[in-house]
Amino acid sequence: MTARTLMVVGTQSGVGKSTLVAALCRIFAWEGARVAPFKAQNIALNAGVTPDGDEVGRATLVQAEAARVVPHPDMNPVLLKPEGAHGSQVVLDGRAQGRIGVDNWQQRREVLWAHITAALDRLRARTDVVVIEGAGSPAEINLQRTDMANMAVARYADAPVLLVGDIERGGVFAALVGTLMLLEPSDRGRIRGLVINKLRGDPALLGNALDLLRPRAFDVPTLGVIPHLAEIGLAAEDVASLDTGTALASTSTSTSTSTSTQAASVYIAVVRLPHLANFDDFEPLAAEAGVAVRYVEHAAALGEHPAAVIVPGSKVTLDDLAWLRRTGLAEAIVERARAGTAVVGICGGYQMLGRWIADPYGVEAEPGAEVPGLGLLPVRTVFERDKRTRRVEATVNAASGPLAALAGSTIRGYELHMGRSQVEPAAAGEPPTSPLYEVQERDQRRAAGTLDAEGRIWGAYLHGIFDNDELRHTWLRSLGWQGRGRRLDREAAYERLATHVSAHLDMAVVRRLLDRR
Repeated sequence: MTARTLMVVGTQSGVGKSTLVAALCRIFAWEGARVAPFKAQNIALNAGVTPDGDEVGRATLVQAEAARVVPHPDMNPVLLKPEGAHGSQVVLDGRAQGRIGVDNWQQRREVLWAHITAALDRLRARTDVVVIEGAGSPAEINLQRTDMANMAVARYADAPVLLVGDIERGGVFAALVGTLMLLEPSDRGRIRGLVINKLRGDPALLGNALDLLRPRAFDVPTLGVIPHLAEIGLAAEDVASLDTGTALASTSTSTSTSTSTQAASVYIAVVRLPHLANFDDFEPLAAEAGVAVRYVEHAAALGEHPAAVIVPGSKVTLDDLAWLRRTGLAEAIVERARAGTAVVGICGGYQMLGRWIADPYGVEAEPGAEVPGLGLLPVRTVFERDKRTRRVEATVNAASGPLAALAGSTIRGYELHMGRSQVEPAAAGEPPTSPLYEVQERDQRRAAGTLDAEGRIWGAYLHGIFDNDELRHTWLRSLGWQGRGRRLDREAAYERLATHVSAHLDMAVVRRLLDRR
């Protein structure tokens, strides 16, 4: 048996394709189908790790959870992680496989397409339904000839397609009709329904707009108008959502969160690095009442009283460290740390907080390069050729500061990095540091993360560390937060999202499309 397929494309990035695919996965799972998501090619710096240690886009992990299946690289066979204006790291079938740029894109396309089709074939062979997500817009006329993510996939899978537009941005009717006009007639015929997403206000304000739309939209019917759903509770993927507020986020994740800096009892500044990766690490913080998370790009934006500064993950650590120095943020962070402000580094941010970063193999710079870090932790990082990708279950063993109260407790997350960091011996008179947690590896335990003597400055490779409720609440309270604390419940979020979508999308028609009726 070969699984039935349904595809969701959008008029542009950020219209809610990922959200809708997650909702449909849960709806079909309700009905007893073996359902899986599929995204042929993703371009994103927010990624995660499957139980087997394979790397896939963050949205794919969310969608697999919604579908109640174990995530697998067949669900996202090609992941491109931009490293600058002219190239990206290629993650193929869950493993890093070098780089691709404008100069070698065409010659590698056939290889990538072969991996995409093989992955989709394998996925269809072991499921009942595959919900396919497109990327960006299918109407990018300069890219249609080399398309591997949108209508080329629809043609290969012979999938009916839903086209999603975002009314919150304005111009949704022009976006829908314009997209249809720019498609080739044969591809246009695959678009079987329109979806208008993120409506705020009274649907009655649309009047007879949908009736007027249909003849202009080549007689494609509108299958649903989905109202905006606040605080969805799912992880974001696209860094552009920090500007537009369109992420799959638990709260608004624009420059500052829905809790204003003035109204919050705790304000946390997260450095918005040029190659910011895995910013969804901080959405659990932003979701807490009374916590404001603000993304900053220069020293003045830190403001006077951040309770903490977080240096997040980066896809190009050395470039972003140089940027920190050019903007004055490096000096400002060090000054804040010396004045008593809590400072945290996650993954690449952890590397930047250390003393030195060495690149003997030319992973990011000229081979043999060695660059000083911010010097807030006595750590030396060496970039290696191989990327470490794995889920982690660890035991907290902090020896100082507020996190010491959690010693012996279990935390979970995932590692996704190419550097190895070692704590250097303390200099004379220098207070000692301690590991933040320990990880069981085969027959021995490995110390990981670094915590300063006061417990105010710490760093770790563990993405998702703030998903751990007890650790998150303990750390926030050490900053002066007095909230009650919410528990992350993504299962409830999937149920709420699917219920919301099923109430506003004509699922009877969607099922007929799926059954080719």
